Amino acid sequence: MTYEDSSTTRNIAETDTIYTAIVIGGGPAGLFCACHAGGGNKRILVLEKMSSCGKKLCITGAGKCNLTHTGTMNEFISHYGEGGKFLRSALMNFKNTDLLEFFNERGFSFTADENGKYFPKDNGTAKDVLSLLLTECTRKCVEIRCGESVLEIEHSDDLFSVKTGNATYTTENVVLATGGASYPATGSAGDGYTLAGMLGLPVTETGPALAALLIRNYPFRDLTGISFDNVPLSLYHDGKKNQQVTGDIIFTINGISGPGALHISRYVRPGDILHVGFVAGKDEVGARKELTTTIADGKNHQVNTVLSGTEAPARFILRLLELSGIPRDATCAHLTKTDRNTLIRYLTDFPFTVAGTEGYATAMATRGGVARDAIRQKTMEAKAVTGLFCIGEVLDIDGDTGGYNLQAAFSTGALAAKAIVSGKSGRKT
Repeated sequence: MTYEDSSTTRNIAETDTIYTAIVIGGGPAGLFCACHAGGGNKRILVLEKMSSCGKKLCITGAGKCNLTHTGTMNEFISHYGEGGKFLRSALMNFKNTDLLEFFNERGFSFTADENGKYFPKDNGTAKDVLSLLLTECTRKCVEIRCGESVLEIEHSDDLFSVKTGNATYTTENVVLATGGASYPATGSAGDGYTLAGMLGLPVTETGPALAALLIRNYPFRDLTGISFDNVPLSLYHDGKKNQQVTGDIIFTINGISGPGALHISRYVRPGDILHVGFVAGKDEVGARKELTTTIADGKNHQVNTVLSGTEAPARFILRLLELSGIPRDATCAHLTKTDRNTLIRYLTDFPFTVAGTEGYATAMATRGGVARDAIRQKTMEAKAVTGLFCIGEVLDIDGDTGGYNLQAAFSTGALAAKAIVSGKSGRKT
């Protein structure tokens, strides 16, 4: 299943067509909105600044495309942080089951893995997902013009004027589907925030989300690749606990990655303190109690041997002994009270000073964006600008890993298309 959309160069200053909607951005949200709004007498145009659509989509899930996740929509809402409530209408209007049905009806099936993530069956890929979306756009007579970067949008007399480097287009509705600022090499460079600002929409502070954490004075640089399952992470800002999650982590050369770190990354700021417990499945109190008993029972056995029962890697235990000032061949019986308390504290509540994240270059999503309170939840239309819609990652929404961000892209795209097709926007008719 392949599809190649080509760039169309126009040398005229202005087109005669008045489009029903111009969708700015040819990613999953934009293409899904376009194919749902297209057909009949609707004239839909997608403007994509890159040479082809869906470049970021093609690398999602390591190219395998984690489309969505198992669970009810009420369960989904908890995976978007403060943005969950805002997304309720979009998710309820177009659920994960609706998304799977959309693809299944077109001969493309997905299956959930043991973690609840949906991936294509039969070795399908993200490129196949993109191909299907482009084919559906063609079937709905959607125009797609690549290599056209939108430079300016003006709004007057219920119409929008959309200016690119090649032409000026006129449309009744504009859909901002430009994505966020993560993976800028794929075209997501924050352009949508500038366009939204041109039309008076407020944009909240933006930053990388679902990004690996960078740690100051990192003591585990040479332990890259060591991982821990289901451990508690607590983030402190100015001495107060800000967030707490439980998840898997992995040591990198400069810090910490893995689902647990990625989930909490949307909240981190430089200088925050991240506390990590390395005893899986237990809170700090339970872990301390268990370790105190384990060490007391160890007596004349070496500490590193006794602590191997915690399932922590041996190299990691030896590093903690070093950081605690305890000889690697020390026995449990020879530990002072201070030694024991320091070691247990490092195992149950190790403090890391966060320098930041790896940034947009590798972040899977963007936190912040067009302010949620400026958008109508039931249509995705801007409250202050009739006919202007914002969908997908350009909004101040970001979800956990596992297909939640793609589901939000499809759901918000479908909801905006529904409003455009039905005419139930804020426009008076």
